[in-house]
Amino acid sequence: MSDPNREPRYFQGLQQATFMKLEHAASLKGLLKPFKGKGDFDAWASQCFAMRDELIDLAQRQVLQQAVGHPFHLLPVELAQQTTGAGTAFLRWRRHDRSAMGVALWQELMVSTGTPVNLLADLHAIELQRITLNMQISLLHTLGRQAQECASKAAEAEDAYLRRLKSIPPGMRDR
Repeated sequence: MSDPNREPRYFQGLQQATFMKLEHAASLKGLLKPFKGKGDFDAWASQCFAMRDELIDLAQRQVLQQAVGHPFHLLPVELAQQTTGAGTAFLRWRRHDRSAMGVALWQELMVSTGTPVNLLADLHAIELQRITLNMQISLLHTLGRQAQECASKAAEAEDAYLRRLKSIPPGMRDR
């Protein structure tokens, strides 16, 4: 459990106001609406990917910038951005020489007697921020991919519907 009297000294986590400034922050409410076809799904996918990209940019500008600065650059482990083959990016802990990566490195840092006690609260805050941003980025990426798949299915449904309508003589369509 966190010491409620110990606040991070060097790292300032993202606040609600920061998220509200994102261009597409209010767009998630668009998920719970009737989607009428391919265009709606494509628009939703674009919004999800735009929000994902804004969060990745926010992670670079505000979280990584702090996490690689003083005094954190003196530690044997660093927070870094890892780009995936799927077209997104996540925050990962790694050794400076890139010989190892993962949350186990952060855990080792936390139990190491070589880690200054005055950095523990900051490292905890950074890890919580990393977990949160990675979850948000992952969810938005998944929502965008799902919306793209639904756009494709909606286009197939529209094509099947129009093909069937074409096969019916005009006078018979309203019966």
